[in-house]
Parts: sequence; C-alpha cells; structure tokens
Amino acid sequence: MKKRYDAKESEPKWREFWEEEGIFKFSKDSNKPVYSIDTPPPTVSGRMHLGHAFSYSQQDFIARYKKMAGFNVFYPFGVDGNGLPTQLLIEKTKNVRAVEMGREKFRQFCMKVLDEEIIEDFISDWKRIGMSCDFNLIYDTIKNLPRKISQKSFIDLYRAGREYRTEAPAMFCPKCQTAISQVECEDAEKSSYFNDIVFKVDGEKLIIATTRPELLPACVAVFYHPDDKRYKHLLGKKAKVPLFDLEVPIMEDKRADPEKGTGIVMCCTFGDSTDCEWQKAYNLPIREAIAKNGKMTKIADKYEGLHMKNARKQIIEDMKTKGLLKSQKPITHAVNVHERCGTEVEFIHSKQWFIKYLDLKEDMMKWGKQLNWFPDHMRNRYENWVKGLAWDWCISRQIYFGIPFPVWYCKDCDEVIVANEEDLPVDPIVDQPPVEKCPKCGCAKIIPETDIINTWATSSLTPQIAASLVPEMYDKIYPMNIRPQAHDIITFWLFNTVVKSQLHNNVNPWKDCVISGWALDPKGKKMSKSKGNVVDPRIMIEKYSADCLRFWAAGSKLGEDLPFQEKDMVTAKKMVNKLWNASKFAIMHLEEYYGSKTELEVFDKWMLSKMQSLIKECTDSFDKYEYSKAKAAVENFFWNVFCDYYLEIVKDRLYNPDKRGKESKISAQYTLYYSLLSILKLIAPIMPFITEEIYQMFFRQRENTKSVHELEWPEFDENLVDAQIEEFGDTGIDYIDSVRKHKTDNKVSLAAPVELEIDEKYKDKLEPVLEDLKAVLKAEEIKFGTDKIKLTKNI
Repeated sequence: MKKRYDAKESEPKWREFWEEEGIFKFSKDSNKPVYSIDTPPPTVSGRMHLGHAFSYSQQDFIARYKKMAGFNVFYPFGVDGNGLPTQLLIEKTKNVRAVEMGREKFRQFCMKVLDEEIIEDFISDWKRIGMSCDFNLIYDTIKNLPRKISQKSFIDLYRAGREYRTEAPAMFCPKCQTAISQVECEDAEKSSYFNDIVFKVDGEKLIIATTRPELLPACVAVFYHPDDKRYKHLLGKKAKVPLFDLEVPIMEDKRADPEKGTGIVMCCTFGDSTDCEWQKAYNLPIREAIAKNGKMTKIADKYEGLHMKNARKQIIEDMKTKGLLKSQKPITHAVNVHERCGTEVEFIHSKQWFIKYLDLKEDMMKWGKQLNWFPDHMRNRYENWVKGLAWDWCISRQIYFGIPFPVWYCKDCDEVIVANEEDLPVDPIVDQPPVEKCPKCGCAKIIPETDIINTWATSSLTPQIAASLVPEMYDKIYPMNIRPQAHDIITFWLFNTVVKSQLHNNVNPWKDCVISGWALDPKGKKMSKSKGNVVDPRIMIEKYSADCLRFWAAGSKLGEDLPFQEKDMVTAKKMVNKLWNASKFAIMHLEEYYGSKTELEVFDKWMLSKMQSLIKECTDSFDKYEYSKAKAAVENFFWNVFCDYYLEIVKDRLYNPDKRGKESKISAQYTLYYSLLSILKLIAPIMPFITEEIYQMFFRQRENTKSVHELEWPEFDENLVDAQIEEFGDTGIDYIDSVRKHKTDNKVSLAAPVELEIDEKYKDKLEPVLEDLKAVLKAEEIKFGTDKIKLTKNI
C-alpha cells in the first residue's frame, strides 16, 4: 500500500480506466430507467475557465449520483463550434480575416483547424476535471448532424408560418459586422454627456437634450408627452434640425419621458428601440446616417465617411462655434452593448430573418411555470425576460462561419425557395437550388442566401441534437430529465430551447432546470483578463488536484455565486489526505476480514445508526440537487464522527483482540468495512478520483464491481436505526470530550492515563460502552458516583 496519495499519477490513470472500461457508457440495452441530461456544449472560444470548472463540476455531481442511484444515465458531451465566437477565435489565433478569404474557403479552413488543432485539446480540459460524460457520444454544433437538424428546424418553422424575412430595423454590431438579437445584448454603464441642442420653431429656440448628436442627420420627428403642458402649443408645428437643412414634425406620444433631459426628444432612424417603435407607429421616413461599418453616410453631408464617434466630436465643435450647443452635462447611463465584444449596439434598417413569437408571451409564461426550477427563484429571471420582450427573434447573421440558411431567392420577385429535406444539410452558396426556375414567376435566375443562422437558433436544439445521437432511443431520451446551466444564459439558451421545443413538439424540452452561479474572484468580482483577476483551473488542478477543485465547487449552494479562495483548495487537500490516511488505517485492519458478522458492540451499533441519518440526508439532498448539503454532511461526519471518535474508539479492539475477544474485533471490522465503503460512495460523486483509488486498492476484489462509480448508492436501513443506542453512544462521546478537554487544559498528552468517576445517573447509559471508554480514554478505572476526572500521578 502506497504511503502517500499522488493525484498527478492517480487522476490520469482513472480517467483512462473509465474510458477503456466504458464505466460511463450509455447502454442501449439496459432495463434501468433513462435519466437524460442536456449537457451544455461549451463555446469553442478559447480554453476552459474557472467558471466552466465550477458549473460543470456541479452538474457532474448530479450525473454521478444518478448513475449510482440506479439510472441509465444519458450524458453526452457537446461543443459549440458554430458561429461568431469560433470565427473570432480562428481569426485571432491564425492571424487571418474571413472577409479576405471568402466564406467557403474560410469555412473549410475553420473546420480543418477545429478538427486538427482545437477540439481534442479543448475537450481534454473537461475530461481533466472528471466529467463522467459518455465521450463516445459527442456532437459539435457545426458538424453535419446538428447542421441538418438546425436547417430542418428553420424549414419546419417557415412552413408553419413562424418565420419571416422583412426589411426592418435590426440591432447591429458595428465591430462584428452582423445583426444580433435582443438576447445577445447586455447593459453596460457608459460615461457620456447630455448635450442641450438648439432646435428652432418659428424662429424660437427649442432645447432638446441628446447623448447622440451624430444622429441629427437621421432625425425624422420630435416627440413630447401628451400631458406635458410645456410643449402643448408646439403640436403640429415643424422643428428645424441644427446644422442640417431639415424640418421635422413635432408630435406627442406617451413614450416620451417628461423627466428625462428637457422632456422633449428627437426621433432618429434609428437610435434605440423607441425610435423604431415611433417610426413604425407613425409611418415616419427612414433616414440612415450610420452605415454598417459605423461610419457616417451621405446624408451626413460634410461628416460623411467619419466614424460615428469622430462625427459626434466634430458636430459638437461645430454647434459650439455656431451657438447651437447651450450646455453639456456629464452623465453615466446604461447602454446596450453586444455581449460578445462590448461594442455599443446600433439599429440598422436591413433585410433579416425573424422567428415570430411576440404573440406567444402568455404561453411562454405558462411554459416556464411548468418547469421545475432549482433554485425556484431562478424562474423570476425567465419571467422577467418574457415580460420585457419587445422584438421578434432575429436569427440571421452577416458572418462567415456558421450554419447557412437552406434558402435561395428568385432574383426577380424575391420568392423564397427552401431546400428539400432529403438534401439537408446544404450550403446554398455551393449547392444547387432544388428548382431550376422560380415556382412563382418562372424566372431562371436563382440566387443563394448568404447569411448565417444565429448560433443560438442551433444551440436551442441541443435536446433534439443529443437525442439524435442514439436515434433508436430518441423517445426515451427526449424530453429530457434535466437542463443544468449557469444563470447568466437563462435568457440566451434556456428560454430559446423552451421556445423551440414548444414550437416544434408542443412539449417542454426537460422537466428540471438546475441553475448554477458564477465563480468570482477572491473579492467577489467577475473575472476578466482585462482586470487581471482570472484564476486558471489548470493551474489549480496541477497544484492541488481535480478532486480539490470539485470539492471547492461543491461548497456553493445551487445558483449562488462563489468567490474563489485558495484557502478552500487547501481545505480540500486536507480532506483528500485525511480520507487516504483514514482508509489506509482501516484497510490495514480489514485485510484479513472477509465479511463475517457477529453480535455487534454498542459503539458499532451507534456508528451504523448514525450512518443511516447521513445516508438519508445525502440521498434527500442529492434528489433535490442540493449537493452542497450532501458535501457538508459527509465532510462533517467523516471528520467529526468517523475519524475523531469512531476510529479512536475501535483502535484498541483492532490492535488488541486478545483483551476483549475475537468477536469484539469482528464487530469493529464489520462496522468499519460498512462505514468506510458507505463514506466512499457518498463522497464519490464529488471526489471521484481519490474514492476510485481507495476502492480499487481494497474493496474491488470483495465487492466484485469494476468501479466505485458502478456501486449502488447506499440505502437507508431503518432496521439499523436505534434511538436508545444513539443515546448511549452520544453520552459516551460527551465523556470522551470532557476527558480530552481536561487533559488539554492540564497540558498533558491525550494518552495520559486517568481515573474517571461518572455521575451515578448515567450508569445505565454508559455501562454498555464502558470497555470502549476505558480504552479510548486510557482510563485505569471508571467508577460511578460523582463526576470526577483524576490524572494518574507522575504522568
């Protein structure tokens, strides 16, 4: 038996063993009930970060528990190699530009780099933290199966009347050069200025405050609130836009905020979502002042070609010179930015594909209530998102890498021509259309769609994609049991997956939503490279171990953010070492034990009764996805019951069987075997490597099961629960504590012999454990009378 446990040697060994032996392989022939997990496919945009290790460890605790609890666990592994994140990664790491290579050449280049250089190494990070996925069941959202399912989803929803293509204002990222959807925006606090600008009405000054003076050439109207008496007299008049030879109507609308700025606001096409709503409601003209590249257009006159931020500065300077800028007030306000790059979002009028779903908001609320949320309050995020939806889902992207729309158009009449299902997946730029002429007008000029389907429109199909990996068991896998994910993508991934599943199959995609929090830096701040506060999980694994990192991740309640403190890794390392050393001690005394049983001693019965409470607590906690409670319970029991008391109590019986008889030792061995194996099982979902090492070292040959993770979860045995025995044992523990404290206070060794007199009223409770007490307390004599502890002289 090795003296020390070496995680660097052990963890790779057991990872390889699990794969070679198919320990976590999903069985098509098993009679066990299927438990299916919609594994989050990590985005291929770099390496695994600490947040990944945190969140994926937590879902793996559940997967491992369910396997031991008797389920045939369907736990595939996916990667999201589709779309903009991968495009940006390839461009950065390979120093190439998609726009210069062209779509097809760039697509082929990306696929080659992904297959040959990225994916295998990327997945290895997840294997390293001990993920118990069936790595024979892997999908990549950019590969053929997901491409086919995504394109079929598009065609089905188009034919169902749920998708449409139209010219409309769409959110656009000038940096990434693509349309984005509401779900891909986030608020960011930005410093800016409220500029009080002088408009003219009938020669009189009208002061309007704006943070976007560069949008003046796109101004098409001015609005005030109907109840704002300051501006009632202006209704129906025209306002002259400063610097530009424009006159625009003055109108009233309840969406104008009397408390914001000067209470009267310019409507530009398009500055924000309210501008879009006004333009549509009042059929206002569309004037585009900012192009897709972020530069000013021809209607900006002398500012044409300037980047919008430079144009803002120049326009402000020109207004100052002409006396058209009354004042500037510094402000900090929330603006919409693209979550991928942090660039402020613009609104561009262009043709885009949308999924129509604003009419389903009541249904969306109902679907959310049908799900089981863990923790329950996370449903609020879903519901708040639904309540705030203002746009149909824009699913077209002007990027080079991703899944193409399976669509062509008639060049003359713009008729939409979709691919035949049997031809999927297709790329309209490369593949021929399914018809030679337009079915509507007969034109022979058929042109391909060049846009890409938004990656979330594919990722929202992961339950169907995963279930399609085992088509013969599709109906047993989908709908799934559980979606584990972090709270920050409830609006991205969870919501859209529910929508897609309901639109296609009229069913929720899973029963339970298990929502994890974030891993934060030691000060409770979000980690980012720019802040220099990133903790690399690979370094932590190398320094401590994957078990230690998982043990740290188990310290957070489900859904709660957890600041990373390295001292927690030190605590985890102590747990690993203690588990190893305690197991070594136990195994040393169990090597010649082969399962015989005798009448058990009282402290052994006490241990088994206490163990039932632990088993019940852990089982109940895991069933409710409260792994942190299970972890805390096992940790506390292992240190404070098993090690501090039980092992010390039975040492004398194990070392000196002649004093108490062979049966007394067998009683201790039976209890020690059962207790240690139960502890290993209970902590195995959280610390899979050290538990496998200990199991293989001793228990495998006796249990005849290949892996600790294939053992059955410990069952609560009511027959072993004995309240009276626990009272006897607990009373004995109290006296052990008292004597230990007395020795410590008197600065003598715990091995120092004592004479002990115990209150007569405890005689009935302590007589059954008297011999064990004598041994563990080094008591030369224990009498009943009054409470008294006497250290033996000259010690």
